[in-house]
Amino acid sequence: MAQEVRGVIAPGKDEPVRVETIVVPDPGPGEAVVRVQACGVCHTDLHYKQGGISDDFPFLLGHEAAGVVESVGEGVTDVAPGDFVILNWRAVCGQCRACLRGRPWYCFNTHNAKQKMTLTDGTELSPALGIGAFAEKTLVAAGQCTKVDPAVSPAVAGLLGCGVMAGIGAAINTGGVGRGDSVAVIGCGGVGDAAVVGANLAGAAKIIAVDIDDRKLDKARTLGATHTVNSREADPVEAIRELTGGFGADVVIEAVGRPETYRQAFYARDLAGTVVLVGVPTPEMKLELPLLDVFGRGGALKSSWYGDCLPSRDFPMLIDLHLQGRLPLDAFVTETIQLDEVEKAFERMHHGDVLRSVVVL
Repeated sequence: MAQEVRGVIAPGKDEPVRVETIVVPDPGPGEAVVRVQACGVCHTDLHYKQGGISDDFPFLLGHEAAGVVESVGEGVTDVAPGDFVILNWRAVCGQCRACLRGRPWYCFNTHNAKQKMTLTDGTELSPALGIGAFAEKTLVAAGQCTKVDPAVSPAVAGLLGCGVMAGIGAAINTGGVGRGDSVAVIGCGGVGDAAVVGANLAGAAKIIAVDIDDRKLDKARTLGATHTVNSREADPVEAIRELTGGFGADVVIEAVGRPETYRQAFYARDLAGTVVLVGVPTPEMKLELPLLDVFGRGGALKSSWYGDCLPSRDFPMLIDLHLQGRLPLDAFVTETIQLDEVEKAFERMHHGDVLRSVVVL
């Protein structure tokens, strides 16, 4: 029997979000209903509200979430009612050419729930990243549920659902940071700071955080950055080279998603070094680089989708590290809020006042 719950929708482009009654259907084959316990306010949700991802309004926002499985549909065996799970937006299919080649983190056919959640008048909602977790309950594909240790706080666990996983994975999975490496991270919001944490976990010897906001640089230092550069005050390329013996960093992670910062990352890496783009650009952005420089500098230019993570592999491992005191996920939670405070949280995010606001239900 369908349930009515409260959820946060974006009714139209740049319109204020609002709390509405949402109709959540019973799970069908391969689906699950999850009682949401916490959901982070991610920049991607703001992009949805601004119409920067699609114009398929109204959106049911929220995707960086954790909660408890309430019910499952036919054929679901990986999770069961009562399981504590983190929601992910790349549920792998197991059948596409990437999955069959043993590279499921590149899955080309990720899936979501087939049924739609609606408003009470029947208007179909588009769930953000196929999740829609600014709601008391949400309907997802069962493959979007990853079971983890329930000892962890939901407000902390949900962060792995998007931004923190993207940053940690950019360093460890995509960038392949290793012991003794030098790493530079350009852009120290939630994803960039997570990349700092990931580089620290991997054993990097030098971690250089770059941003235009001293508040963010101070936070990056508490999370493991060994050096900081305010790029309003100094040329970040020259500063990174100076801090690495004149050579550049082994791995440079660009967590902004702009052509100018990508160019900085490109020229701030060592010969044969790696650039990782994890910041998300907008469709109109263009990049121009001398092809001879691309050839002559060697190395690798990579993009990182969701930190190239495999949720079934990475989420439980990272939660275990947190519970052991080795991964400071709680440091990313600036504040906890209620559903009706999401619009104000977007404003604080825009002004750089928070690392993460987390809705707790």
